[in-house]
Amino acid sequence: MLHLTFRQLSVFEAVARHLSYSRAAQEMHLTQPAVSMQIKQLEENVGMPLFEQLGKKIYLTEAGRELSHYSRVIAQQLSEAETVMNDLKGLQRGRLKISVASTANYFAPQLLAIFSQRFPTVTVSLDVTNRQALLAQLANNEMDMAIMGQPPEGLDLVAESFMENPLIVIAPVKHPLAAAKKIPLARLKSETFLVREQGSGTRIAMERFFKQHGVPFQAGMEMSSNEAIKQAVQAGLGLGILSLHTIGLELETKRLKVLDVKGFPIMRHWYVVHRKDKRLSTVAQAFKGFLLTEAKQILGH
Repeated sequence: MLHLTFRQLSVFEAVARHLSYSRAAQEMHLTQPAVSMQIKQLEENVGMPLFEQLGKKIYLTEAGRELSHYSRVIAQQLSEAETVMNDLKGLQRGRLKISVASTANYFAPQLLAIFSQRFPTVTVSLDVTNRQALLAQLANNEMDMAIMGQPPEGLDLVAESFMENPLIVIAPVKHPLAAAKKIPLARLKSETFLVREQGSGTRIAMERFFKQHGVPFQAGMEMSSNEAIKQAVQAGLGLGILSLHTIGLELETKRLKVLDVKGFPIMRHWYVVHRKDKRLSTVAQAFKGFLLTEAKQILGH
C-alpha cells in the first residue's frame, strides 16, 4: 500500500511538469533541497526511482510516467473540490430550507423568487405550515430558518423583525358597518367572529387585544386557514380578523371590506427566526440579510 502525502504528490507533479528541480522549487516557493527531499521520500515510499538524470537533464522513469498521470488526475480533482468549496462560500451553490407560517405564504414566494433569481444555482425548499408545527420544526432543528409572527418567549431563538404585519377587521361588502367611520370597539361585541385555530398567531393577538380593551367577543366557527375565513366572511357568516397581507386580491375585486374600527389595525410584525445555536450557512445568512434589508421595500409595506 502506498503511503503518499498530497504534499509529496504536488511537489512531484511540479518537477514532472518542468523536468527541473529548480523551477519546481521556484513555483512552489520552496528551496531546491526541500524539493529534492520530498522526491526522495516519495521514491522511498513507491520503492522505485521516479526520475533519472542523463547529463544535466532529468527524465521520468516508467514508474515516474505512470505516477505523473495519477498525480495530474488527483491534482485536478483537488482543484475541483477547491472550486466547489469556494462556490459554496460565494453563494454559487447551496441549499436553503425555509418554513413559513401559513399567513406569511401570501408574500414569502415572491421574496423567494427574487432571491432565487439572484442566486439561480441555490436550491430552495419551502414548507408552509401552521404555527404549532413551525415551532416544533424549530425545536427539532429541521430547517434553516422560519418566517412567522411574534415568536414565543422562553425558546432559545433569534428573532428579528423585517416588516410590519397589520391585522384588520374584515366584513362582507354589504355589512351594516361597511360604510361607518371610527367604529367603537364595543360595537363589535354583538358581532360573531370567525377565528383561526387555537395557537394561531392571529388568534393569540386577537384575543389579547380584546382582553386588553375589556371588550368580549363572540367566537363563531373555528377555521384552520385564512382562505376558509375569507370565504365564510364573504358568505355573511360573521366578521374576521386577518393580516392585511392576506386580502389584497379580495380588496381589489371588492369582495371584502375593511372596517374602520378604533384601535385597528393591530400592528404586529413579521420575524425571521432561527435557533440561537444554529450555525447558518452562507446561503442562509444571505437570505436573512435579504429579508432584513429589502423585503419591506420589495413588498411595498
